[in-house]
Amino acid sequence: MTSLRRIPGIMCFLALLLAVSGAGRTAEGGDRTVTLAYVQWSTEIASNNLVKAVLQEEMGYNCRLKAMAADEMWEAVATGEVDAMVSAWLPTTHGHYYKRHKNRVDNLGPNMNGTRIGLVVPKITEGRFTAGTGIQNRPYIEADSIPELKQYRDEFEHRIVGIDPEAGIMKKTRQAMREYGLEEYRLVEGSEVSMIAELSHAIRHQEWIVVTGWLPHWIFARWNLKFLKDPDNVYGEGGHIATVVRDGLKRDMPRVYSFLDRFSWTPSQMGQLMLWIQEGEGRKYPYEKALRWMRHNPGKVRSWTRQEED
Repeated sequence: MTSLRRIPGIMCFLALLLAVSGAGRTAEGGDRTVTLAYVQWSTEIASNNLVKAVLQEEMGYNCRLKAMAADEMWEAVATGEVDAMVSAWLPTTHGHYYKRHKNRVDNLGPNMNGTRIGLVVPKITEGRFTAGTGIQNRPYIEADSIPELKQYRDEFEHRIVGIDPEAGIMKKTRQAMREYGLEEYRLVEGSEVSMIAELSHAIRHQEWIVVTGWLPHWIFARWNLKFLKDPDNVYGEGGHIATVVRDGLKRDMPRVYSFLDRFSWTPSQMGQLMLWIQEGEGRKYPYEKALRWMRHNPGKVRSWTRQEED
């Protein structure tokens, strides 16, 4: 009798084991975990945490984010180490990576249009924005174009403040330095965080600085900045951020593929999330800020996750 009474408990235990063992499987019959590669820029922190939140909260998948350098990110998607990236800046910034890997990846097209890269300086006046006469004061940095950097090399201390060395914008900046004859300048390598810290310090003390910059980015909402004119068009006319997935994702995870194919938003929508992430302790909790964005944009989220038959 004792052994018979134990049977229901044993069955419950076996059922629990089966449920746990199946937790890593998708409805499509594959692994339930989606892995995304990204570079640690404010734009990509925002977009990848949002995609992760939608996958987990709305679609029932697990999602892992893997931070990488840009070249590693493209290689990881091409080899199938990760499932996708929503961080492909095309056609200029990551164009050389796409050319190298395009036969091994699936490009789903733009998830955001209206990007731009180049060299950026503060457009901030000394003291008041206008003089007592009502005439607008000039910005304390007088350079308007990249060729003028040679004229003001001492004011800029022969430095262009950049980010991680393998970023596409850094490769373009090295090209710009050659084409515009900026041999006396040094391109300072670092990170987005260190670049913004130097920019913030220079603006507070009204010091001359030129940095590698891109749109969309929350710094353009925080400060009045301008792109230096690029007469030789080294940095291109602008472009988009694309979603690129590994070969076979459509077969293995059709629902994930469909969502990533539909995922798109505007620079202003991304800008709102980036600003929220920067607020207070938000940089420590980008996922929670992504959940906040989802609550404020339910219609947009539904447009990404609707089923094929809808």
